[in-house]
Amino acid sequence: LDGHVTRRRLPARRWTLEAKMAAELVEAKNMVMSFRVSDLQMLLGFVGRSKSGLKHELVTRALQLVQFDCSPEVFKKIKELYETRYAKKSSEPGQPQQHRPPEALSIHSSYDRGSTVARTSLPTPTIDYPALYGKYLNGLGRLPPKVVKPEVRLVKLPFYTTLDELLKPTELVPQNNEKLQESPCIFALTPRQVELIRNSRELQAGVKSVQVVLRICYTDTSSPQEDQYPPNIAVKVNHSYCSVPGYYPSNKPGVEPKRPCRPINLTHLMYLSAATNRITVTWGNYGKSYSVGLYLVRQMTSAELLQRLKTIGIKHPELCKALVKEKLRLDPDSEIATTGVRVSLICPLVKMRLSVPCRAETCAHLQCFDAVFYLQMNEKKPTWMCPVCDKPAPYDQLIIDGLLSKILTECEDADEIEYLVDGSWCPIKAEKERSCSPQCPILVLGSSDVNGLLPTPNGNGENGKIAADVVDLTLDSSSSEEEEEEDEEDDDDDDGPQPKRRCSYEKGLVSAC
Repeated sequence: LDGHVTRRRLPARRWTLEAKMAAELVEAKNMVMSFRVSDLQMLLGFVGRSKSGLKHELVTRALQLVQFDCSPEVFKKIKELYETRYAKKSSEPGQPQQHRPPEALSIHSSYDRGSTVARTSLPTPTIDYPALYGKYLNGLGRLPPKVVKPEVRLVKLPFYTTLDELLKPTELVPQNNEKLQESPCIFALTPRQVELIRNSRELQAGVKSVQVVLRICYTDTSSPQEDQYPPNIAVKVNHSYCSVPGYYPSNKPGVEPKRPCRPINLTHLMYLSAATNRITVTWGNYGKSYSVGLYLVRQMTSAELLQRLKTIGIKHPELCKALVKEKLRLDPDSEIATTGVRVSLICPLVKMRLSVPCRAETCAHLQCFDAVFYLQMNEKKPTWMCPVCDKPAPYDQLIIDGLLSKILTECEDADEIEYLVDGSWCPIKAEKERSCSPQCPILVLGSSDVNGLLPTPNGNGENGKIAADVVDLTLDSSSSEEEEEEDEEDDDDDDGPQPKRRCSYEKGLVSAC
């Protein structure tokens, strides 16, 4: 008999350790299943997870939390919410006193109903439950480890600062084989979010700077995704359809018009209160997978981005000078030595003089463009492409050239400069059209002047002094030979002597000697 009892005791001890942990897990699940929507939202908010969605979605998220990520702190929070709720319920008048509802299992209830031997003859072991429970749920026990699925990420937009993530990027799943699909989403704003929207300034009539926007992209977890609309997209907020950006007209034949895919502002159609908002996305199911996300953002203007760039994006003149030296450094393997490089002070975008010289840090050239016009153009139609080298020039890579900014204040009478090998610079003035020297008198045939001399700016022509010969090089040799032949024919046809011409040109600039 003693041997028989001993054989029963050892398995019972092992069973007790695992049963206690399993009992806690079952108890936590049962408590979560009895929670209301407000309790589920408080629990999910405690661990930083999304609180939006229907009740069954919240329950699913909470059960996944219990199954895979239930730390001692989370388990303590579940018990706190549960006891708070049922304490209030039992304290109501007319309600029977109950400390624990029947559906919630006690930590020890699973093995209290076990065999008499296990319940009476075994001493209660001392166990470090938080440490053991955490190891058990972190994949070191018999529960399967949590598989972390990569999430869809959207690229950061310079003109939008994210304040809150209302709905993480969620895949649009077709419900049937129809081409047009509908995907609903229900959420409510918190009082703080409503206050932010109401107190924000207006960018234009009816458009607040703090907005709730919908972003759509491809379901691709390999890299941050740009906004991309599915075919036949339509967005309905509560009971009204929201306008979606249309297509840009194409002037080239055979080229399909492009559609600017940018965040869709839903703020003006939403309930700015604690009421529930319903958003329905209609989209075309043509094989590609899309994901949608909801964000509370603050929209920025080009002037605000310019001010931020002036604050944190100015490159020191000495660093720019060192970059010039690096560009012009003699390459021993090259047979051609570069002694200087020219940089225009005219913006390639608007053909005006630069005011805020800017370029991308990834660009290999020293030529700059105007940050003011560059930001304004990308505010209207975001492309973020360098107008000099036609390569990507995103906002977070823009710098203001401190050296060229200094040159613009010192050099006001030139439109171009040249950087030298030592990092210095010199202005290059525009070359004037080469015609005749202003000090040289010129002779114009057919002129009403008696002497045939035109006065010059310095007055040398008044005395008839000749300073130099002037030859018109705009005519080619063939035209001059033809004119000479015509002159000879005219001389042969005339009977009388003709005065000798001083040149072979009928009109124009000729030599005065």
